[in-house]
Amino acid sequence: MFELIVLEEAKEELVEAALYYELQKAGLGERFSLAVKKQIDVILRTPKLYQRKKKEYREALIKPFPFLLVYRIDSTKNRIVVVSVFHTKRNPKHKHSK
Repeated sequence: MFELIVLEEAKEELVEAALYYELQKAGLGERFSLAVKKQIDVILRTPKLYQRKKKEYREALIKPFPFLLVYRIDSTKNRIVVVSVFHTKRNPKHKHSK
């Protein structure tokens, strides 16, 4: 099993998105957080399920929300590193800034 590392900026993006959704509708922020957790569980079980998009980064869609979990596999340390919780409407140049 892989160890999960979530970079600080990704944690902040996750909190911001969950708060935004909660302000839109009570309970929606929690649904978003649960969708992220479910996707992380999939990635931890099958980290190569999603193809590499740029360099070593992979992207998993957080359904039904318009967000991607951007991550990389650090095989030498047996880690999955989440670098971004990225809204698909943002400038894609900022996806892989880590």
